[in-house]
Amino acid sequence: MKIAVLGTGSVGAALAGALSALGHDVVVGTRDPEATLARTEPGATGGPAFSQWHASHPDIAVATFADAAAASELVVNATNGMASLKVLAEAGTANLSGKILMDVANPLDLSRGFPPSLNPVNTDSLAEEIQRAFPEAKVVKTLNTMTNSVMVDPGRVAGGDHTVFVSGNDAGAKAAVTEILTALGHKDVLDLGDITTARGAEMVLPLWLRVWGALGTGEFNFKIAR
Repeated sequence: MKIAVLGTGSVGAALAGALSALGHDVVVGTRDPEATLARTEPGATGGPAFSQWHASHPDIAVATFADAAAASELVVNATNGMASLKVLAEAGTANLSGKILMDVANPLDLSRGFPPSLNPVNTDSLAEEIQRAFPEAKVVKTLNTMTNSVMVDPGRVAGGDHTVFVSGNDAGAKAAVTEILTALGHKDVLDLGDITTARGAEMVLPLWLRVWGALGTGEFNFKIAR
């Protein structure tokens, strides 16, 4: 499958690398490809510089948001949640129309410091905002409740015995995303329902951040026992 991963941070890099390793044709979308490829500073979360990461993933192309989305069958939103709508607008409505848009971002508002709050929250979600802004896209919320290393290698935690959620209005899109999640190694994929259920998935983040603070590591996840 041709997949565009929008975002060059640790989440985007992790997903792009893992999806490429599964045999997908992956392109990373960014605002300025030349500037992105020239980065030599460490990532914001302490990961390698993008140029260093790309040197170890030479088969993954880097393109503008619009070019990446246009050439894809599935688009992954791995951008900063507060900038997601702007980035997706740059990707282009026509380039997203009819495509699965896998949204892994969280609307974390750091304007008042850490820990961040959520904006929107309770009566809306980032995933719903994206679906309204791009009604012809098939938005599926998933993977936003875990750190990037667990997203792409769930076996790192309890042998993979934990839960990943999906939310979306299109059953076919959720099935396609579930196939990708299973290929990544996720054993328990729980369909929460339509796109409004992404509110709950996003509201896991305030708890997730506090568990991370208590444990001193992001390598954990939640298990729905049933």
